[in-house]
Amino acid sequence: MEEKNESLKVQFSLIDEYLAMGTVGRKGFRMFYFGNISIGTPPKQFSVLFDTGSSDLWVSSVFCHDPGCSKHRLFNPRGSTTFQMTDRHMHFCNELGDITGFFGRDIVRIGDLVIMNQTFALTYRQISKILPFVPFEGVLGLGYPSLATSRIIPVFDSLMLQKVISEPVFAFYLNNKEKNGSVVMLGGVDHSYYKGELNWVPVSKSLYWQITVDRISMNGKVIGCSSRCQAILDTGTAFVHGPTRLITNIQRLVRARPYHGCQYLISCHVHTTIPPIIFTINGIDYPMHPEDYIVTSTCNLCFSAFLGGTEKVTKSETWILGDAFLRRYFSVFDRGNHRIGLAPAV
Repeated sequence: MEEKNESLKVQFSLIDEYLAMGTVGRKGFRMFYFGNISIGTPPKQFSVLFDTGSSDLWVSSVFCHDPGCSKHRLFNPRGSTTFQMTDRHMHFCNELGDITGFFGRDIVRIGDLVIMNQTFALTYRQISKILPFVPFEGVLGLGYPSLATSRIIPVFDSLMLQKVISEPVFAFYLNNKEKNGSVVMLGGVDHSYYKGELNWVPVSKSLYWQITVDRISMNGKVIGCSSRCQAILDTGTAFVHGPTRLITNIQRLVRARPYHGCQYLISCHVHTTIPPIIFTINGIDYPMHPEDYIVTSTCNLCFSAFLGGTEKVTKSETWILGDAFLRRYFSVFDRGNHRIGLAPAV
């Protein structure tokens, strides 16, 4: 894969702060990476979360009057001369909230890349404890088409079908040291963002960006995935999620203690006394070091980046490798060969 020009790179911003969850004295820590796109004619700019864990593009619209929309830029279809209405609707629930909207079509621009007649959702209902406090107006999903609502063509598929990009790949460099130091690359890979060689892992199921993990270990002992398991690489998820039983054991091993709900507090000063947690994938070890899984909040508290709960959505052992993992490893998502490339980020 050759290095592509700057027009294919979208700069990310990072928000890492406590977000009020609606209960006095109880707050939830979230981290999101977001970048800008534009929709319509004339183009109107929106900040969106680039999310490998979903496949739809949606933005808040002028028809939404919920608190989750009130402080954001809103798309007005009457303000675009190229907007087309459809008769399809969307509804889903996830960690962002309960989202309802309808689909339309318009021109979508990502940097210098122009997509004609892209189907996207305009929300008119956003029941959420998170969205009122985040500085983005929507989500741009980069998952497989089989994950999309109502069989719509996702943005990345449109880029491929309309031959806007020369290679069917995209890549993420996530950085928490610089507020604007993260990048998503569409249609090519800039090799200066990683060290060594990319190690390729086949996608095990073309729905999410899902792979097979050999084992998870700490201090030479297997602490998860003892008989191989599945993992989803998800840029829209801040932390690393796994089965509650195994996560509870990990919290004990890293000396974290229960805080509120599913959150665990951990000492901010144990980086040198606890070992890495190693994910072995396709025969290659990918350590998560304490600085990766100890997250410092704006209130000078530190939290474990491990959360449970995946057993609620699947019976088989499944992990979600979110931004806490992906900040350590540069990631390339290759739709042409259905594989993911990983290498240590610079």
